[in-house]
Amino acid sequence: MDTMLAGRFHLDSKKFAVEEVPIPVPGPGEVLIEVKAAGVCLSDVHLLDGSLVPLFATSDTVTVGHEVSGVIHTLGPDLKRGLTTGTRVTLEAGKTCGKCAGCVRHRPCTQMLTAGIDYDGGWAEYVIAREDTLIPIPDSLPFDQAAIIPDAVSTPYAAVVATAGVRPAQSVGIWGVGGVGAHNVRLARLVGAAPIIAVDPLPSARERALSFGADQALDPAAPDFADQVRAATDGRGLDFAFDCAGVPAVREQAASVLGLGGSLILVGITPKPLTITEGLTFNYLQKQVRGHYGGFPESVSELVRLAAAGRLDLTPSITDHIPLVDAADAVSRLENKVGDPIRLILVP
Repeated sequence: MDTMLAGRFHLDSKKFAVEEVPIPVPGPGEVLIEVKAAGVCLSDVHLLDGSLVPLFATSDTVTVGHEVSGVIHTLGPDLKRGLTTGTRVTLEAGKTCGKCAGCVRHRPCTQMLTAGIDYDGGWAEYVIAREDTLIPIPDSLPFDQAAIIPDAVSTPYAAVVATAGVRPAQSVGIWGVGGVGAHNVRLARLVGAAPIIAVDPLPSARERALSFGADQALDPAAPDFADQVRAATDGRGLDFAFDCAGVPAVREQAASVLGLGGSLILVGITPKPLTITEGLTFNYLQKQVRGHYGGFPESVSELVRLAAAGRLDLTPSITDHIPLVDAADAVSRLENKVGDPIRLILVP
């Protein structure tokens, strides 16, 4: 067999379809991965609806999917890591272009390429991966859970421990308790944040946030919303507010309930302008806004170790398993919040 199924997005026509394509052949420094699980992310939805445009696309058609796990199937030439076939791995969600001498891979780069957006990802039966993007996973970590670590979990993890640097007993608010926000709640609790206040307009999402470790779950439309936040923080306001929704109104509300020296962390992405209309109090209280994008390579390795050690059980994060051939249906389910999913998993 020399062909496979792959979920392909045509950048010119904006059409998505699961098509039969040739199985790729690994080049120098690459391996071929047999995909076992691939997550469906809002970034995938944004790519297909046109609101996320590839900055460094390598062709006019791309295989979607940046949350991928599987086993090494075929080794390419000139490998440096001593990899072997059959090894269980998860794949980092992106890679550097490789053109910069002495490139520091854990820092954002103007030539940082994202799998499934700028180059072929893992909504397929097989995918090519550069050897330095592979993270081995233990037998105890299921493929579906391993697949979502490189984005759904590593993005909020890096936001909590690196961009924000949350310390125990600091107060945290998390707006949008979907695929990323739900994990933001769990990770904030893991590092000892208190109190943790989840904010979401959906009652089911608020209930989930409480089950994931939030101390309170608030409706952003409540007329006494700000009073509830002040009461929960003994009048101090939030130390950190995480926008996991990428919605301008969220950012306005989140910034307004920050306390002295509080920071708004922009985790959710949006092409819309960032506006903060708050006036002198923003300066007086020395508030900050910090941008955040994705996770760092070390985040994935650390999360794999945490999951393997039993510190982080991602079983509740897997909403459903869907055949690869039904990828379009999975996108529709996520886009329309059918069943309020955390993560849907495509299975080849």
